[in-house]
Amino acid sequence: MSLHLCFYSAFTLSCLGLAFHRTHFISALLCLESMMLSMYIALSIWPIHTQTPSFSMIPILMLAFSACEAGTGLAMLVASTRTHGSDHLHNLNLLQC
Repeated sequence: MSLHLCFYSAFTLSCLGLAFHRTHFISALLCLESMMLSMYIALSIWPIHTQTPSFSMIPILMLAFSACEAGTGLAMLVASTRTHGSDHLHNLNLLQC
């Protein structure tokens, strides 16, 4: 039970960090990565905790999607820094893209 509480609190803290610290694009990306990391670890430990011998592909797929998300996020960070001059989220507007 305490293991579930640990991963649930890590996911909740990263969601709160994403909600409250939205000034820089890099901090939003870091909060998204911590959300994905807590979900990956929870899904990786879940078969061990339930004592099922089967191998699950879901954590590996989620890790691949997380790597793609990190690469796309860093590319967007570099592009927005080059065009707007900073990584502040209030400078970005979807209507101007």
